[in-house]
Amino acid sequence: MPRQSAGILLYRQTQAQPEVFLVHPGGPYFKDKDIGAWTIPKGEYTGDEEPLAAARREFAEETGTTLTGNFRPLTAIKQKGGKVVAAWAIEGDIDADAIQSNTFRMEYPYKSGKWIEVPEIDRGGWFDFAAARLKINPAQVAFIDELESILE
Repeated sequence: MPRQSAGILLYRQTQAQPEVFLVHPGGPYFKDKDIGAWTIPKGEYTGDEEPLAAARREFAEETGTTLTGNFRPLTAIKQKGGKVVAAWAIEGDIDADAIQSNTFRMEYPYKSGKWIEVPEIDRGGWFDFAAARLKINPAQVAFIDELESILE
């Protein structure tokens, strides 16, 4: 069975155009990566957890914000490594500069025996659809395309 993740595509309507909220992974491997490195707030879950509950949990863990409201399901995608990502869109707002992510321990450099603690997410940001399509993991562009179709 492929690995599974669930996430939230938060969006807001501005006077100019809609924007989506994306997050940038923390840690040394993503430090200097930008284009194609951002993602929706998401995380893995096991078969005994309901996917939307997992998506809401992951959003809270990665941003420090709990979302409530009308979650609109989006079509799941498969990422390059085979992970299947389920997602929901919801309209809302969050201060990208105030997010508070959980942390995790990782061995760095790999196989060095040295462990560091890094934030799961090092920053968040709001992007119009065109900019988001460049920033986001290429497989997740489908979420933005679907949201744009829904909002038209």
